[in-house]
Amino acid sequence: MDLTLNPEHKAFADEVRAFAERHLSPATRAKTFSGKHYDRADHVEWQQALGRQGWLAYTWPKKYGGPGWDVTRRFLFENVLAEEGAPRIIPFGVKMVGPVIYTFGSDEQKERFLPGIRTSEVQWCQGYSEPGAGSDLANLRTRAVREGDHYIVNGQKTWTSFAHWADWIFCLVRTDPDAKPQEGISFLLIDMKTPGVTVRPIVMLDGAHHVNDVFFDNVKVPVANRIGKEGEGWTCAKFLLANERLGIAEVPASKRGVRSLRDIARAEPQDGRTLADDPAFAAKIADIDLQVQALEMSELRALSTMALGGAPGPEVSTLKIRGSEIQQRIAELAMEAVGEYAQPYQPGMLFQNTNETPVGPDHAPPAAPRYFNMRKTSIYGGSNEIQKNIVSKMVLGL
Repeated sequence: MDLTLNPEHKAFADEVRAFAERHLSPATRAKTFSGKHYDRADHVEWQQALGRQGWLAYTWPKKYGGPGWDVTRRFLFENVLAEEGAPRIIPFGVKMVGPVIYTFGSDEQKERFLPGIRTSEVQWCQGYSEPGAGSDLANLRTRAVREGDHYIVNGQKTWTSFAHWADWIFCLVRTDPDAKPQEGISFLLIDMKTPGVTVRPIVMLDGAHHVNDVFFDNVKVPVANRIGKEGEGWTCAKFLLANERLGIAEVPASKRGVRSLRDIARAEPQDGRTLADDPAFAAKIADIDLQVQALEMSELRALSTMALGGAPGPEVSTLKIRGSEIQQRIAELAMEAVGEYAQPYQPGMLFQNTNETPVGPDHAPPAAPRYFNMRKTSIYGGSNEIQKNIVSKMVLGL
């Protein structure tokens, strides 16, 4: 790989930075750097600005409305936006179901669904995990029974991120209970306004409402909303999960996390100097910084393969494993840096315009909530244990 930027790429990075300075609200940017929670408007306004620019679907081929960027531009786009404090693009539409629709969907489905995803006018969520079927998705029980031109769907999804903001949900459902587990599954698109769909919030320890239970009670779904053939949903599921695991590496966010860690260390007093002057802690930061750089090189190799016409393969499981471990390590070091000030429970400090007064420095309240929140990264998108099994069987041939 040639990592040298040519003048065109440098000009592109400047263009992206200038766009972020014009269109990213100061309030949203401040939430990013202070570790506060975003609200729906933060995400939607930013994503719709990207959509109007033609940049939201930045990984899509040009024929489906993407900008047709090379790997270097994609790399620069993600890194510059992370540096500028942009919120993470919610992946369910543009990075998950969008590629599934343009790869496996009919022409009618592409024409109907892709425009709203490209512009972020339509919000999506993911209906995969169920009680008893998280990492082992093939064990899912949500049932879809065909009646004429419709399916009748009954069941429950859980840990469904942003279902309370979503207009549509893409779901794995069991259409043939007698087939082998992976062969009896289909991929359905369901309008969240359909009678029988109920969303129940799951509020986390830090007071945030990101995830939900979603219940389906005799929900009538047109057969025209099925992607691919009946019983072949597992193919769509595997394709989507490979894209999801590539994104879970979150390298730009981890680079921003290392920079934040260094800022905290410079601000934390220790023995008349700062924590940044402590050789032992400085070595910990240097170690995680090197791990992030190594992960970035691995991700670039995967992106280079995709730029040559390849698709994300089982090797992206290694990116998911290392990416989630690194995110957890950065959170651990932040909590170590603030010491006893990580202990007070101050969930109100994570919301904008709070009247609470922080105990300790301003950077302390998010440390413990982030530490606990990052525990999930080694579970979602397929647990790290499952990813190691995939690498063992499909990459190493063991």
